[in-house]
Amino acid sequence: MIQNYRKLIAWQRGMDLAEAIYRVTAEFPSVERFGLSRQLRRAAVSVISNITEGRGRRSTKDFKRFVDIAYGSLCELETQLELAERLDFFSKEERQRTLALVSETGRLLNGLRRALVSRS
Repeated sequence: MIQNYRKLIAWQRGMDLAEAIYRVTAEFPSVERFGLSRQLRRAAVSVISNITEGRGRRSTKDFKRFVDIAYGSLCELETQLELAERLDFFSKEERQRTLALVSETGRLLNGLRRALVSRS
């Protein structure tokens, strides 16, 4: 089994973020089970899935493309978190803690992308 993606700090933070999103959305109103909650979870899983898939590709160009997709999912997640806060689905403090993970993951993805660009 190929596991070298697990060494990427961007993937590790992405996993922390996905875990946090699952925990936060578990407290959302039940009416949101198939709405915003599901969208948040899908975006969070998309971040780590795209890092993993990109790392599994055999070219730097493909890996960079998947890192770009992961970053797009991260941006989507950030917007959805703001909406969830506006709808009072969770506290400002929970949102700030989660956004700190979003920011850190974004910085790591940007660094990974820069490294891939310089490699190609």
